Amino acid sequence: MDRLLLMHSFVTVARVGSFSGAAKKLGSSGSLVSRHVAELERQVGVRLVNRTARSVSLTEPGQRYAEFSARILEEIEAEDAGIARLHDRAEGTLSVICPKWIGSLDLGEAIAAFSAAHPRIHIRFELGGMSDRTYDFLDSGFDVAFHTRDLRDSSVRLKKISSLPFVLCASEGYIKEHGALAHPNDLAAHDCLVHVNDPVWRIGHGHASTLHKIRNIAFSSNSYIALQKAAVHGRGIALLPQRSAYDDLVSGALRVLLPELAVPDRPLFAIYGPGQDTPRKVSVFLDFLAGWFSRNPIPALAP
Repeated sequence: MDRLLLMHSFVTVARVGSFSGAAKKLGSSGSLVSRHVAELERQVGVRLVNRTARSVSLTEPGQRYAEFSARILEEIEAEDAGIARLHDRAEGTLSVICPKWIGSLDLGEAIAAFSAAHPRIHIRFELGGMSDRTYDFLDSGFDVAFHTRDLRDSSVRLKKISSLPFVLCASEGYIKEHGALAHPNDLAAHDCLVHVNDPVWRIGHGHASTLHKIRNIAFSSNSYIALQKAAVHGRGIALLPQRSAYDDLVSGALRVLLPELAVPDRPLFAIYGPGQDTPRKVSVFLDFLAGWFSRNPIPALAP
């Protein structure tokens, strides 16, 4: 039988002085409370109470054990209350992980702004080292992870934070030397700069979109920043996040290809633990980030 339950019954008996009185306080029966105390005596190995027809008194070991039990139960109750307060308040440590390329965009700035706005929440923000299994971030001690693909996994929950526009682009020098794209199928004849986790490109929107597995890979990397630099140097055609490529697109260092077809946006999802009772620090964090991206949209590119 559960030791804490037995201790709770015993402490109540010690305070009230009778089994019937303790039973009334506990909403139980006198016989059940008596059995609880007897079982506790069996587990401890000594007699804890002196039983008479009218009352119950503590033995010397019983007095000591009653004080010990009361202290343990009070500490448990205090700790439970403290944890509940921590859960319900926006404070404590919040551990976040995301792929490197997402963290190198505005997400890092958004999280820094959140940290400044909520100094009672201590941020642990790590880039990279993510498993393909969506729930592994929980096993690694993280509260929130970021992805750009829709996840259907009952072991986690998902919230869309923003949309990430992508652009198909190349440098003016590359276009002059190799020609511009007239159709997505022309990619097969061009040097392409490919993220190692993104070897298939979707061009166009909706039913008109087409998938293209890139085979003529001139340069590959796990960093979109590296791919962007290679594109600026004229190495080939790249599919890049517009947030990171924006300055080069505005300056003319890069030029958008097939603007009439465009490239579908990719969702930025935050995933977090299962269950209906989300810790306050997590819900505050997710709401702040969604608001931050809404208030800081990427400026539109000139046609």
